Amino acid sequence: MLTKTKKKFVNVVPKSKEAKYRFKYTMNLFHACLVEEEKDSMYFLQSLNKQYYMWLPKEGNCHWKIVR
Repeated sequence: MLTKTKKKFVNVVPKSKEAKYRFKYTMNLFHACLVEEEKDSMYFLQSLNKQYYMWLPKEGNCHWKIVR
C-alpha cells in the first residue's frame, strides 16, 4: 500500500538586488517554495512555477530570508 507524504513548503523573501530580480522575473512573485530535499542546515527549494531551484541555508543568506 502506498502512503502519501506531506509536502513541505517554506516562504522566502528576496533581500539582494539579484534575488529581487529573480523573484520577479523567474519566480512570478510567489513567496512559497517546495522543499525538495532537507539536510541538517540546508533546504533544496523549488519555486512554485518550477522555473527556479536553489540550495538555501535554513537561516537564510545575504540574498534570501526564510519566513515561517
